Amino acid sequence: MSLIIDAKNIGINFSASKSRSSFKSFLKNFLKKKNKKRFWALRNVTFQVSRGEILGVIGANGSGKSTLLKVVGGIFRPDEGEIKINGTPSALLSLGTGFKPEISGYENVFLNGVMLGFSEKEIRANISEIIEFSELGDFINQPVKNYSSGMKARLGFSIAAHLTKEIMLIDEVLGVGDKEFKLKSQNKMRELIEDKTRTVIIVSHNLESIREYATKVLWIHKSKFMMLDETNKVLDAYLNE
Repeated sequence: MSLIIDAKNIGINFSASKSRSSFKSFLKNFLKKKNKKRFWALRNVTFQVSRGEILGVIGANGSGKSTLLKVVGGIFRPDEGEIKINGTPSALLSLGTGFKPEISGYENVFLNGVMLGFSEKEIRANISEIIEFSELGDFINQPVKNYSSGMKARLGFSIAAHLTKEIMLIDEVLGVGDKEFKLKSQNKMRELIEDKTRTVIIVSHNLESIREYATKVLWIHKSKFMMLDETNKVLDAYLNE
């Protein structure tokens, strides 16, 4: 299998600006930098992922799992080390939080799709399936401010599940909504994950989901690399710590 992600000695320091922000924001953060306490969210993390593999990432709260996902997604730039990615990631991060409340669900599909890096043509090609899967019916034309939290979650999941690229990033989103929709979304997620043309990174505290889906697991503890190996070996070591 060809290598699609190659990360070497990744380090992220939150005393510096990590996002692809404007020069004004960068300058503001730079001027404040001297007064900030240095905090390493990741340090010396090395891993590789081949095309078609499913990497699970585990660790306690605050260990740096979601930060690592944002490095792969291009949201954060490493302060140390380097990462090479042979493909385009799409993320299931902060599901539905990018919705604009004053515009309709239909319009928010296009807004979120553009934010995920898709063209208008690509979004139009998938919008019927997105709406049908969300089960929102006529509510798709209502302002999102009228949606319940469950409706927002349905639409957010539907967008993320149908607008995907060759590298899929999943952050604690393996099923949303009520019982019936949760089962439906879990089945859709399983379909996406088991597509051998797609490379997947899953961050989750649900070790049974990791055991079910992941072909190998990366364990991070207090921002540092602990172990990378076959799924059961890493999970057994983690549980026996």
